[in-house]
Amino acid sequence: MSYSIKHLFHIKSSVDDVFDALTDIQKLQKWYTTETSGESKLNGNINFKFGEIDFKIQITEYEKNKKITWECVDTSLEALIGQKYTYELDENADKTRVRYSQSAFEDQDDFYANMNYSIGKYLESLRQFCQSGVSEGFGSDGYRS
Repeated sequence: MSYSIKHLFHIKSSVDDVFDALTDIQKLQKWYTTETSGESKLNGNINFKFGEIDFKIQITEYEKNKKITWECVDTSLEALIGQKYTYELDENADKTRVRYSQSAFEDQDDFYANMNYSIGKYLESLRQFCQSGVSEGFGSDGYRS
């Protein structure tokens, strides 16, 4: 059996601004991790670094202001290779509704629980960045360890 992490939340910001925060390298550096590089386009690769842990993702779906999917193609955390991270956006009551999913966990174990907690923290950082310009990206001055 395969398990997924799912989150649904709203950001009081335009769909365009939220999509931009998910696709612009400099904005990803603000809310996700300061060590972000690469090309944010269909089939492009983005590299993220969280201390000693690094991820290389490929963008496998890119539908402007609607959906972006990243697939982990290389990382020091082998259990994440092949996982897909999808952000789906739409407007809802003057806000942007974000549906996030992360697929392909074999068990709902401690690793799953830790990844669920961690992404929740970064999704809140995304919300704060889009709403106020303040964020808690890994390595930033506002990061809570």
